[in-house]
Amino acid sequence: MSEQLPSGGIELSPHETEALHARWSSCWTPVEIAQQLAGIGTPWYVAAGWALDLFHGRQTRAHGDIEIAIPAASFPEVRRRFPGYVFDAAGSGRIWEDAAPEVLAAVHQTWLRDPVTGDYLLDVFREPHDGDTWIYRRDESVRLPYRDIIHYTEDGIPYLAPELVLLFKAKHTRRKDQADFDTTVPHLTPAQRETLAELLACLHPDHPWLADL
Repeated sequence: MSEQLPSGGIELSPHETEALHARWSSCWTPVEIAQQLAGIGTPWYVAAGWALDLFHGRQTRAHGDIEIAIPAASFPEVRRRFPGYVFDAAGSGRIWEDAAPEVLAAVHQTWLRDPVTGDYLLDVFREPHDGDTWIYRRDESVRLPYRDIIHYTEDGIPYLAPELVLLFKAKHTRRKDQADFDTTVPHLTPAQRETLAELLACLHPDHPWLADL
């Protein structure tokens, strides 16, 4: 993704930002998304808070939306799975409706919108990669094979490895991120804790989570 946002788009007012909660209230569940993407050839996985709940095997808190991640080059393949819907690009408090290719190249978030209701159903992260190698978008030195970062529930729903979910959450550490850390770390394997600690020490060397790992 480029570092400069494209022109255009809609800058959300504080009221419109607050109203997004209602527009996401009917978003799909991991099961529904897995049904929509059944048999697709590209790697994909549930990301963020929902990924941790899939790791736990239960829902631990409410979620305001749902995110999945895919290799950026696979977006056309995923897009074809949702005829009749529209993908809006989102970033830095702006929305680009039915985003053009140059906008998609500049931001990584893509919100699937029902054009009839205006509701958002799914947030698709288009992530950097090198073939079958996943690249951490915040530091391209972190590279792992997709086969190593995708875990599966008993029902076959793919989700991001919990230690990598927590790495993403470490940057801002909002209240819900701290709660996710506190809930998840006791259930990580020693190897997962070691991986998270090594990545935090490299990318966020002063992070308070290091003391708990």
